[in-house]
Amino acid sequence: MENIIEKNNKQKKTDWSTVISISIIGLMFFIFGFVSWVNAILIPYFKIACELTHLQSYMVAFAFYIAYFFMSVPSSFLLERVGFKKGMMFGFIAMASGAFLFIPAALSREYSVFLVGLFLIGTGLALLQTAANPYITIVGPIDRAAQRISIMGMCNKIAGIIAPLIFAALVLRATDTELFKSLESGLLSLEQKAALLDELIRRVILPYSILGTLLVLVGLLVRYSPLPEINTEQSNKVEQKEGEDEKTSIFQFPYLILGALAIFFHVGSQIIAIDTIIGYAKTMGLNLLEAKTFPSYVLGATMCGYFIGIITIPRFINQRNALLVCTILGVILSSSVLIFRGPVTIFGHHTDISIWFLVALGLPNSLIFANIWPLAIKGLGKFTKLGSSIMIMGLCGNAITPLIYGHLADLYSIRTAYIILIPCYLYLIFFATYGHRITSWKRIKTGAMV
Repeated sequence: MENIIEKNNKQKKTDWSTVISISIIGLMFFIFGFVSWVNAILIPYFKIACELTHLQSYMVAFAFYIAYFFMSVPSSFLLERVGFKKGMMFGFIAMASGAFLFIPAALSREYSVFLVGLFLIGTGLALLQTAANPYITIVGPIDRAAQRISIMGMCNKIAGIIAPLIFAALVLRATDTELFKSLESGLLSLEQKAALLDELIRRVILPYSILGTLLVLVGLLVRYSPLPEINTEQSNKVEQKEGEDEKTSIFQFPYLILGALAIFFHVGSQIIAIDTIIGYAKTMGLNLLEAKTFPSYVLGATMCGYFIGIITIPRFINQRNALLVCTILGVILSSSVLIFRGPVTIFGHHTDISIWFLVALGLPNSLIFANIWPLAIKGLGKFTKLGSSIMIMGLCGNAITPLIYGHLADLYSIRTAYIILIPCYLYLIFFATYGHRITSWKRIKTGAMV
């Protein structure tokens, strides 16, 4: 009887520890979302204040997310050396450094300094996500990982919904419509225009000073929190089949490499839907003060998708089938952006109907990341941290695809540039149907599947 009571108490302690861990990681995902999705309004804001082309303005996303490509693998080695909690603290400090760099950047109105600050923020995020994503994946049963990641995604997207609105409330004013018209009129002298642009860009100093301070405090909170360290080698391994040699290299997991490419194309398509929609709305006659709400609509649709995922996975649909449904829906909606047109009034906005297909992409995009991740890192064992860092490298898709989109927009049109979404979703369909099952590069050549 005593053994049963002791066992129950131990289980309750374990369950409570899991709840605390998920709550702390949820706070981190909220912060990830806040600092990431504010880029949706930074892009058009910098485009005006720093007088940029479409391609130049999307360097915001490039500088921010290219850090994932360069820093993810070093992050895994740092985590191996110092552990999850210290590593997370270093990540928050790096982000804070980038936020504080916005102060001299704004005072000098130097776009390149802003980009360095964004790279530092991205560096901190690369370290944090290298720790947080595998943590939430294997802190519980692997077949329910998509459900937990969906909860984290909700924390991320709630922050994403409010971040552009808070930033806009802090840096934009009701009279800015007239200010933007004056800047575009060509009637101002160089000195007058420079003074107005200096005043506009310096509005970022206060919000990013506050953000930097909060990031330092959260980093210290996580470092001294009860968040437990986890043994990824034991928590995420599979039993070796009789006669099967143990893997000796991360590149012996084809489904991981293909999964990292899937992350690349997924986040690339997701960032385009969110970070370009303000510019697309402006082509329909909306000003920045009205268009700023559209990223929140996309993220609102994403939230609906997360609710669906939490309810249905794995009870009604497994992770692989959910991924397949979402990727097919992504092809349909992105094609609709290019095909359908016509005036509509929705939520008081007079726009072309195509923009609402872009908004609707938030629904399938919500569950794609959550379902790629567990399929790609399952059974990595001792390679889990390194494999997770390779997956995080895939987030550089956020850096590359917006530049391609911006180049296409400059060459053709903002709407035509959305054709880049089609190949992204086609690859994701491949991973959902075939790629995640490939366990040997030899089987790719022979066409066999496991």
